[in-house]
Amino acid sequence: MTGSALVLGGGGVTGIAWEIGLLAGLLDAGVDLTTADLIVGTSAGSVVGTVIATGGDVEDLYLRQLEPPTDEIAAGMATSMMLRWGFAAVTSRSPQRFRLRVGALAKRTRTVPPDERRKVFESRLPVHEWPARRLVLTAVDADTGELEPFDRTSGVPLVDAVAASCAVPGVWPPVKIHGRDYIDGGVRSAANVDLAAGCDRIVVLAPIPRGGGPIPAVSAQVAQLGDSARVAVVTPNPSAKAAFGRNVLDPARRAPSARAGRAQAADAAMAVHAIWSAA
Repeated sequence: MTGSALVLGGGGVTGIAWEIGLLAGLLDAGVDLTTADLIVGTSAGSVVGTVIATGGDVEDLYLRQLEPPTDEIAAGMATSMMLRWGFAAVTSRSPQRFRLRVGALAKRTRTVPPDERRKVFESRLPVHEWPARRLVLTAVDADTGELEPFDRTSGVPLVDAVAASCAVPGVWPPVKIHGRDYIDGGVRSAANVDLAAGCDRIVVLAPIPRGGGPIPAVSAQVAQLGDSARVAVVTPNPSAKAAFGRNVLDPARRAPSARAGRAQAADAAMAVHAIWSAA
Protein backbone atom coordinates (compact mmCIF):
# COMPACT_ATOMS: atom_id res chain seq x y z
CA MET A 1 0.00 0.00 0.00
CA THR A 2 1.33 3.41 -0.92
CA GLY A 3 -0.11 6.86 -0.42
CA SER A 4 -0.38 9.34 2.41
CA ALA A 5 -1.45 8.86 6.03
CA LEU A 6 -2.41 11.36 8.70
CA VAL A 7 -1.95 9.91 12.19
CA LEU A 8 -3.67 11.82 14.97
CA GLY A 9 -2.66 10.96 18.52
CA GLY A 10 -4.40 11.20 21.88
CA GLY A 11 -4.27 14.09 24.29
CA GLY A 12 -7.64 14.94 25.78
CA VAL A 13 -9.76 17.99 25.07
CA THR A 14 -6.65 20.12 24.69
CA GLY A 15 -5.23 17.63 22.20
CA ILE A 16 -8.35 17.88 20.04
CA ALA A 17 -8.09 21.66 20.02
CA TRP A 18 -4.34 21.71 19.33
CA GLU A 19 -4.64 19.27 16.42
CA ILE A 20 -7.45 21.29 14.86
CA GLY A 21 -5.45 24.48 15.35
CA LEU A 22 -2.44 22.88 13.67
CA LEU A 23 -4.53 21.69 10.74
CA ALA A 24 -5.94 25.20 10.30
CA GLY A 25 -2.52 26.81 10.54
CA LEU A 26 -0.96 24.35 8.11
CA LEU A 27 -3.78 25.03 5.69
CA ASP A 28 -2.96 28.74 6.00
CA ALA A 29 0.58 27.79 4.93
CA GLY A 30 -0.67 25.83 1.92
CA VAL A 31 -0.43 22.32 3.43
CA ASP A 32 -3.74 20.45 3.41
CA LEU A 33 -3.45 17.31 5.53
CA THR A 34 -7.16 16.58 5.17
CA THR A 35 -6.40 15.05 1.75
CA ALA A 36 -4.77 12.01 3.39
CA ASP A 37 -5.50 8.63 1.81
CA LEU A 38 -5.64 7.10 5.29
CA ILE A 39 -6.53 8.72 8.63
CA VAL A 40 -5.66 6.93 11.88
CA GLY A 41 -7.18 8.38 15.04
CA THR A 42 -6.47 7.51 18.64
CA SER A 43 -8.48 8.99 21.53
CA ALA A 44 -8.50 12.76 20.90
CA GLY A 45 -7.27 11.99 17.40
CA SER A 46 -10.32 9.82 16.76
CA VAL A 47 -12.52 12.90 17.16
CA VAL A 48 -10.39 15.06 14.89
CA GLY A 49 -9.91 12.30 12.34
CA THR A 50 -13.63 11.63 12.18
CA VAL A 51 -14.73 15.24 11.69
CA ILE A 52 -12.13 15.63 8.94
CA ALA A 53 -12.96 12.36 7.22
CA THR A 54 -16.68 13.14 7.26
CA GLY A 55 -16.14 16.45 5.47
CA GLY A 56 -15.78 18.98 8.27
CA ASP A 57 -14.45 22.37 7.24
CA VAL A 58 -11.19 23.01 9.07
CA GLU A 59 -11.81 26.71 9.63
CA ASP A 60 -15.29 26.04 11.00
CA LEU A 61 -13.87 23.36 13.27
CA TYR A 62 -11.24 25.79 14.52
CA LEU A 63 -13.78 28.51 15.26
CA ARG A 64 -15.86 26.01 17.20
CA GLN A 65 -12.89 25.33 19.46
CA LEU A 66 -12.91 29.00 20.43
CA GLU A 67 -16.53 28.90 21.59
CA PRO A 68 -17.47 28.30 25.26
CA PRO A 69 -17.29 24.51 25.83
CA THR A 70 -20.87 24.09 27.02
CA ASP A 71 -21.16 20.66 25.36
CA GLU A 72 -18.25 19.14 27.29
CA ILE A 73 -18.04 17.42 30.68
CA ALA A 74 -15.19 18.66 32.85
CA ALA A 75 -12.93 15.91 34.16
CA GLY A 76 -9.49 15.14 35.46
CA MET A 77 -7.51 12.13 36.58
CA ALA A 78 -7.17 11.93 40.35
CA THR A 79 -3.74 11.37 41.83
CA SER A 80 -4.88 8.03 43.25
CA MET A 81 -5.91 6.89 39.77
CA MET A 82 -2.60 8.00 38.27
CA LEU A 83 -0.81 5.96 40.93
CA ARG A 84 -2.86 2.89 40.03
CA TRP A 85 -1.96 3.35 36.37
CA GLY A 86 1.69 3.70 37.35
CA PHE A 87 1.63 0.62 39.54
CA ALA A 88 0.06 -1.42 36.75
CA ALA A 89 2.73 -0.16 34.34
CA VAL A 90 5.75 -1.05 36.48
CA THR A 91 4.46 -4.40 37.70
CA SER A 92 3.04 -5.83 34.44
CA ARG A 93 5.17 -8.44 32.71
CA SER A 94 3.98 -7.48 29.22
CA PRO A 95 2.13 -4.68 27.42
CA GLN A 96 -0.94 -6.88 27.06
CA ARG A 97 -0.93 -7.68 30.78
CA PHE A 98 -0.80 -3.94 31.48
CA ARG A 99 -3.78 -3.34 29.20
CA LEU A 100 -5.72 -6.13 30.89
CA ARG A 101 -5.11 -4.63 34.31
CA VAL A 102 -6.08 -1.15 33.19
CA GLY A 103 -9.16 -2.58 31.50
CA ALA A 104 -10.20 -4.22 34.77
CA LEU A 105 -9.58 -0.92 36.55
CA ALA A 106 -11.81 0.86 34.05
CA LYS A 107 -14.64 -1.62 34.54
CA ARG A 108 -14.71 -1.29 38.31
CA THR A 109 -14.34 2.49 38.51
CA ARG A 110 -17.50 4.52 38.96
CA THR A 111 -17.73 7.38 36.43
CA VAL A 112 -20.47 9.27 34.56
CA PRO A 113 -23.29 7.17 33.05
CA PRO A 114 -22.38 5.80 29.59
CA ASP A 115 -25.43 7.43 27.96
CA GLU A 116 -24.43 10.84 29.31
CA ARG A 117 -20.90 10.41 27.96
CA ARG A 118 -22.21 9.29 24.56
CA LYS A 119 -24.14 12.54 24.21
CA VAL A 120 -20.82 14.40 24.25
CA PHE A 121 -19.73 12.57 21.12
CA GLU A 122 -23.07 13.02 19.45
CA SER A 123 -22.49 16.74 19.92
CA ARG A 124 -18.82 16.68 18.84
CA LEU A 125 -19.52 14.82 15.61
CA PRO A 126 -21.65 16.64 13.02
CA VAL A 127 -21.92 13.42 10.94
CA HIS A 128 -22.72 10.08 12.57
CA GLU A 129 -22.20 7.76 9.60
CA TRP A 130 -18.87 6.26 8.53
CA PRO A 131 -17.31 8.03 5.56
CA ALA A 132 -16.37 6.25 2.36
CA ARG A 133 -12.72 7.20 2.76
CA ARG A 134 -10.28 5.18 4.86
CA LEU A 135 -10.64 6.02 8.54
CA VAL A 136 -9.29 3.78 11.32
CA LEU A 137 -10.15 4.46 14.98
CA THR A 138 -8.32 2.60 17.74
CA ALA A 139 -9.68 1.07 20.93
CA VAL A 140 -8.63 -1.72 23.27
CA ASP A 141 -10.76 -4.67 24.39
CA ALA A 142 -10.90 -4.31 28.17
CA ASP A 143 -11.13 -8.08 28.73
CA THR A 144 -8.40 -9.27 26.34
CA GLY A 145 -6.07 -6.29 26.10
CA GLU A 146 -6.12 -6.60 22.32
CA LEU A 147 -6.13 -3.63 19.97
CA GLU A 148 -9.37 -3.15 18.01
CA PRO A 149 -8.94 -0.96 14.92
CA PHE A 150 -12.50 0.03 14.01
CA ASP A 151 -13.34 1.07 10.45
CA ARG A 152 -16.41 1.22 8.25
CA THR A 153 -16.31 -2.56 7.75
CA SER A 154 -16.47 -3.32 11.48
CA GLY A 155 -20.25 -3.04 11.79
CA VAL A 156 -19.90 -0.57 14.67
CA PRO A 157 -21.74 2.78 14.90
CA LEU A 158 -19.28 5.62 14.27
CA VAL A 159 -20.24 7.47 17.47
CA ASP A 160 -19.56 4.34 19.53
CA ALA A 161 -16.20 3.76 17.85
CA VAL A 162 -15.09 7.32 18.68
CA ALA A 163 -16.42 7.08 22.24
CA ALA A 164 -14.55 3.81 22.76
CA SER A 165 -11.32 5.30 21.47
CA CYS A 166 -11.71 8.15 23.99
CA ALA A 167 -12.74 6.03 27.00
CA VAL A 168 -9.85 6.91 29.33
CA PRO A 169 -9.77 4.19 32.02
CA GLY A 170 -10.62 5.51 35.44
CA VAL A 171 -12.05 8.74 34.02
CA TRP A 172 -14.74 7.66 31.56
CA PRO A 173 -16.79 4.47 31.37
CA PRO A 174 -15.85 1.66 28.96
CA VAL A 175 -18.01 1.58 25.84
CA LYS A 176 -19.98 -1.58 25.27
CA ILE A 177 -20.03 -2.70 21.63
CA HIS A 178 -21.50 -6.04 20.56
CA GLY A 179 -21.45 -7.18 24.18
CA ARG A 180 -17.78 -6.32 24.78
CA ASP A 181 -16.22 -3.47 26.77
CA TYR A 182 -13.73 -1.19 25.03
CA ILE A 183 -11.35 1.41 26.42
CA ASP A 184 -9.10 4.18 25.09
CA GLY A 185 -6.81 3.23 22.21
CA GLY A 186 -4.10 5.30 23.88
CA VAL A 187 -3.65 2.52 26.43
CA ARG A 188 -1.85 0.64 23.66
CA SER A 189 -0.05 3.62 22.12
CA ALA A 190 -0.44 7.38 22.21
CA ALA A 191 -0.77 7.43 18.41
CA ASN A 192 -0.66 3.84 17.05
CA VAL A 193 1.61 4.94 14.23
CA ASP A 194 2.19 1.35 13.14
CA LEU A 195 -1.33 1.21 11.67
CA ALA A 196 -0.08 3.52 8.91
CA ALA A 197 2.56 0.99 7.84
CA GLY A 198 2.54 0.61 4.07
CA CYS A 199 1.95 4.29 3.37
CA ASP A 200 4.99 6.06 2.00
CA ARG A 201 4.17 9.54 3.36
CA ILE A 202 3.07 9.88 6.97
CA VAL A 203 2.44 12.94 9.12
CA VAL A 204 1.90 12.39 12.84
CA LEU A 205 0.33 15.02 15.09
CA ALA A 206 1.10 13.86 18.63
CA PRO A 207 -0.13 15.91 21.60
CA ILE A 208 1.45 13.31 23.92
CA PRO A 209 4.53 11.91 22.15
CA ARG A 210 6.17 10.22 25.10
CA GLY A 211 5.62 6.64 26.12
CA GLY A 212 6.16 5.08 29.50
CA GLY A 213 6.56 1.54 30.73
CA PRO A 214 4.62 -0.73 28.37
CA ILE A 215 3.31 2.15 26.23
CA PRO A 216 5.77 2.91 23.39
CA ALA A 217 6.79 6.45 22.56
CA VAL A 218 5.73 7.83 19.19
CA SER A 219 9.41 8.04 18.20
CA ALA A 220 9.84 4.30 18.85
CA GLN A 221 6.94 3.41 16.59
CA VAL A 222 8.23 5.71 13.87
CA ALA A 223 11.65 4.08 14.11
CA GLN A 224 10.06 0.67 13.59
CA LEU A 225 8.78 1.82 10.20
CA GLY A 226 12.39 1.98 9.06
CA ASP A 227 13.02 3.37 5.61
CA SER A 228 9.66 2.29 4.24
CA ALA A 229 8.12 5.75 4.70
CA ARG A 230 8.95 9.41 4.95
CA VAL A 231 7.58 10.63 8.28
CA ALA A 232 7.09 14.03 9.91
CA VAL A 233 6.11 14.19 13.56
CA VAL A 234 4.73 17.37 15.11
CA THR A 235 4.64 17.59 18.91
CA PRO A 236 3.60 20.49 21.17
CA ASN A 237 6.09 23.34 21.51
CA PRO A 238 6.55 25.14 24.85
CA SER A 239 3.73 27.59 24.11
CA ALA A 240 1.34 24.75 23.36
CA LYS A 241 2.32 22.89 26.52
CA ALA A 242 1.64 26.03 28.52
CA ALA A 243 -1.75 26.37 26.84
CA PHE A 244 -2.64 22.77 27.75
CA GLY A 245 -2.06 23.47 31.42
CA ARG A 246 -1.85 20.62 33.90
CA ASN A 247 -5.13 18.93 32.95
CA VAL A 248 -5.58 17.95 29.30
CA LEU A 249 -9.21 17.02 30.08
CA ASP A 250 -10.14 20.57 31.13
CA PRO A 251 -12.57 22.09 28.58
CA ALA A 252 -11.56 25.58 29.73
CA ARG A 253 -8.15 25.01 28.09
CA ARG A 254 -9.70 24.28 24.70
CA ALA A 255 -9.52 27.76 23.14
CA PRO A 256 -5.92 28.57 24.17
CA SER A 257 -4.81 25.13 22.96
CA ALA A 258 -6.42 25.71 19.55
CA ARG A 259 -4.73 29.09 19.23
CA ALA A 260 -1.39 27.60 20.23
CA GLY A 261 -1.72 24.90 17.60
CA ARG A 262 -2.48 27.41 14.88
CA ALA A 263 0.47 29.57 15.89
CA GLN A 264 2.82 26.56 16.00
CA ALA A 265 1.88 25.54 12.46
CA ALA A 266 4.07 28.28 10.99
CA ASP A 267 7.16 26.60 12.42
CA ALA A 268 6.06 23.10 11.43
CA ALA A 269 4.90 23.89 7.90
CA MET A 270 8.22 23.46 6.09
CA ALA A 271 8.96 19.99 7.48
CA VAL A 272 5.38 18.81 6.97
CA HIS A 273 5.24 20.20 3.43
CA ALA A 274 8.47 18.35 2.55
CA ILE A 275 6.79 15.05 3.45
CA TRP A 276 3.32 15.75 2.12
CA SER A 277 4.42 17.05 -1.28
CA ALA A 278 6.98 14.28 -1.92
CA ALA A 279 6.29 12.32 -5.07
